Amino acid sequence: MEKRLRNDAVDRLLVILIITILIVGTLMVYSASYIWAEYKFNDSFYFVKRQLLFAGVGVIAMFIVANVPYFQWIKYRKWIFIGCIALLIAVLIPGIGMVRGGARSWIGVGAFSIQPAEFMKLGMILFLSGYLVNLQDRITEFKRGFMPPLILIISLFMLIMLQPDLGTGMVFVLTSFLLLFVAGARLKHFLILAGFGAIGFLLLIISAPYRINRITAFLDPWQDPLGNGFQIIQSLYAIGPGGLFGVGFGNSLQKYFYLPEPHNDFIFAIIAEELGFIGGIFVIGLFFLFVWRGILVSLNAPDLFAKLLAIGIVGMIAIQVMINISVVIGLIPVTGITLPFLSYGGSSLTLTLCSVGILLNISKYRK
Repeated sequence: MEKRLRNDAVDRLLVILIITILIVGTLMVYSASYIWAEYKFNDSFYFVKRQLLFAGVGVIAMFIVANVPYFQWIKYRKWIFIGCIALLIAVLIPGIGMVRGGARSWIGVGAFSIQPAEFMKLGMILFLSGYLVNLQDRITEFKRGFMPPLILIISLFMLIMLQPDLGTGMVFVLTSFLLLFVAGARLKHFLILAGFGAIGFLLLIISAPYRINRITAFLDPWQDPLGNGFQIIQSLYAIGPGGLFGVGFGNSLQKYFYLPEPHNDFIFAIIAEELGFIGGIFVIGLFFLFVWRGILVSLNAPDLFAKLLAIGIVGMIAIQVMINISVVIGLIPVTGITLPFLSYGGSSLTLTLCSVGILLNISKYRK
């Protein structure tokens, strides 16, 4: 690897952006959830208190990880990867994995639970970044370079789909392909893959009737307004009245048991309703700035491992943001995926902040 030059200061703008998004997210989780929390737990602060706990643990972990030299992860990436695979297998075992919303995606740990697929996203970025560094001499070859990581990616995607969790699986696959592309894989190979991927995606849809229902609900949600089209209709009902400046913080109507669990996947709809177009653009602008700073960190990284690691983390978050917001505004079918830093969540929020900690450490180094 190239000589590393240390600059003790992390990217301060990146830190400010993350803290700002977390503050916005915490406020919106409270606003979106207090009705549900009062109804289900007789405590309007139930969800926001847990969110503050997750965010607090995550921020502490972020700063701890930010002080771990990024190149140390090379030593442990294989063991972390194997551990993530073990968790993905364990969650499928009845009695270990917990079923929520029809998917066996969670493992209970005391009063809390973790989602192994979330760990796999970061585990894959760590493993693949190191693997692709050693694959540079043949990455442009299909059989010896492109095929081995492709088989691994598809195998793990199918393992995630056994839960099933299409949303997380999509983020996992797209992030992995982004790393392959940045590492130097040929565009021709991706075009070939796209053809087979389209066929595979069609088979996935056909294999599960509920996915077909989601597609038809996406194309015309009014065909089944009380069933498969319900979420997207209620989401659009939230966004529409928001107008330019919104109905005001805390004044959403859709959170009154119209939009299912508005503090999770559809929190952006509540943001648009209460803060309007201006509020929505502000949140999207924060994510754009985050991606811009993250790309700069990757471009200025001292070696290929750091470059791939940084772009993988930024890409993972950016892809998840694009998918979530696209679902909420009706551009793509419902996938069941959270909005990073903003949606209510435990393992997802904490692990995303740990990932950003690695990004911050890379920002300490310059060419």
